[in-house]
Amino acid sequence: MRFFRSAAAAYGSRVIGVVLSGLLNDGAAGLEAVARCGGLALVQDPADAIADEMPRSALAAVAAGLPVPSARLGDVLSELVREPAGPRIPVPPDIRLEVDIAAGERVDSSILSRIADPAAITCPNCHGVLSTVRGSRPLRFRCQVGHALTADVVAKEQENAVDEALRVALRVVEERAELVSRMAADGRNSGRRAVAEMYEERATEYRNYAETIRRAVLLSMAPPAPQEDEGGQDGPG
Repeated sequence: MRFFRSAAAAYGSRVIGVVLSGLLNDGAAGLEAVARCGGLALVQDPADAIADEMPRSALAAVAAGLPVPSARLGDVLSELVREPAGPRIPVPPDIRLEVDIAAGERVDSSILSRIADPAAITCPNCHGVLSTVRGSRPLRFRCQVGHALTADVVAKEQENAVDEALRVALRVVEERAELVSRMAADGRNSGRRAVAEMYEERATEYRNYAETIRRAVLLSMAPPAPQEDEGGQDGPG
């Protein structure tokens, strides 16, 4: 994404951006910057991509994106580089600012507010506050440290964090159930019936909590249900 954006700012209409098979949609955000700076946007046809998520996102983000079968990409690029570049257009201020941020320029809330609005979401990399980049396609965020992420990337990172938190919680609750069960047994063996009953009740509660968390973990691991095709995508129409 940063490479596309910096190339677009530096070379404008002389840039040809190409998005190939891949997951998530960070490449789509970079390709959108190429198109806004006057460059050309090529996208591997999702129909012959091993992973079609990235090319589909790119075509959704860039209305002028040209889907090309992978077998034809080399020929198309060879033809395009022989054509004269289009007229140079001014680099949009938001793209210029993001290039400067990626290059290490100082960024704080006042600078970031020129292009983004604070969101109640934390950066998965530094845990700082994210801001929503205004008008971005696809939906995208930046933090004050300089990290830039699409919503899909943030969602994937959050999914991983939730899975890890659930597994930690399951382990802790199961250990707690085991501990109070042993304390209940110790109470019975020492003749402290009331104490034993109290710990047995707690052990039952913790086992119920653990079972609820275990179901949540299993649900998070289950593959998504297949969705009906809503018409397919053979290219922009």
